[in-house]
Amino acid sequence: MQVINGVLRALELAGIMGWDVLWGLNLGFMIAAIVDVAVSKEEMGRLMPDSSPRSIGIAMGLGAASSSCSYAAVAMGRSIFRKGGDFSAVMAFQFAATNLVIELGILLAIFIGWQFTLAEFVGGPIMIAFVVLLFRLLLRPRMVDDARSHADKGLRGSMEGHAAMAAMKKSGSILSRIISRNGMTAISHFYVMNWQMLWKDILGGLLIAGALGAWVPKSFWESLFLSGHHSLTVVWGAVVGPFVAILSFVCSIGNVPLALILWNGGISFGGVIAFLFADLLIIPILNIYRKYYGKKMAGLLFVVFYLAIVATALIVDFVFGRIGLIPSFRGLSTVTPEITLNYTTILNVVFLVASALLGVRFLRTGGPAMLREMG
Repeated sequence: MQVINGVLRALELAGIMGWDVLWGLNLGFMIAAIVDVAVSKEEMGRLMPDSSPRSIGIAMGLGAASSSCSYAAVAMGRSIFRKGGDFSAVMAFQFAATNLVIELGILLAIFIGWQFTLAEFVGGPIMIAFVVLLFRLLLRPRMVDDARSHADKGLRGSMEGHAAMAAMKKSGSILSRIISRNGMTAISHFYVMNWQMLWKDILGGLLIAGALGAWVPKSFWESLFLSGHHSLTVVWGAVVGPFVAILSFVCSIGNVPLALILWNGGISFGGVIAFLFADLLIIPILNIYRKYYGKKMAGLLFVVFYLAIVATALIVDFVFGRIGLIPSFRGLSTVTPEITLNYTTILNVVFLVASALLGVRFLRTGGPAMLREMG
């Protein structure tokens, strides 16, 4: 009976967290779909010819205007690289596509607080700058040539079709792409595609967070994260945060519920940021790097990304601490203890209706066939 009660408590907590962020997910995916339709990305390789500040800036902008799915970002990154894009710029694009997107910011604000959203968007460019700098120090032309040879083999990773769809040519003005009949159809397709790409990560993140919140005592987390040891807690949180992400196997916005559990458990502010930034280091994606670019480059990517993440997390923790933007409260009260008639319920109903309308349009305009073609 105790086991059953524990399982039910974990499912209840996961359900409550899911309900609290449902409207935010729908809003984020709708905005992402509109941006995907409005912003043309078919010539991204030409726009990222080198690792100059201009190319890196363009890479970050295009990444932020892309899907938040880590797998799709990595697949699109290889496509850009094969079309002549600079390797450092491609990696900047990947990080921006998974850490500087609007839906991630919305969820962070709902789950943990606006301070974490701000830290994510402040830390993202810093981390990308570290990645570019480390590549200039460690990346050799021969390694890039070998990586391009591997990339040109065309070995399949994950979400290849979704990445191809996002990079399709778009015609007409930005306004016409959005408000025309074809534009609304495209928005519905991208909206459903976003859900199709990420529902497993979202569900997995909620279930894992529910289980950890219900079953793991706070004392375990406090011991693991060396809570209460001041500077040591800060450093250790940044060091261990990425490894928690790697072992979770959950990426993208699916990490946000887990971030709440870690923050409640006593990890440092920078540790949460390091955990969130490490969604491109989970084991399945490391294996995709190996397929795409070879073992040596996959190993270098792990080292460079990890060092950049830790350095950025420490800087963000220090700066936010000095200006008083690190929240003092730790707890699950940011998630309502039960489902009631409040603003969350009203917003969920509104966005569920909007989602249903987009879903109907998707079904009536060949959407299922499109998903089948993309595998």
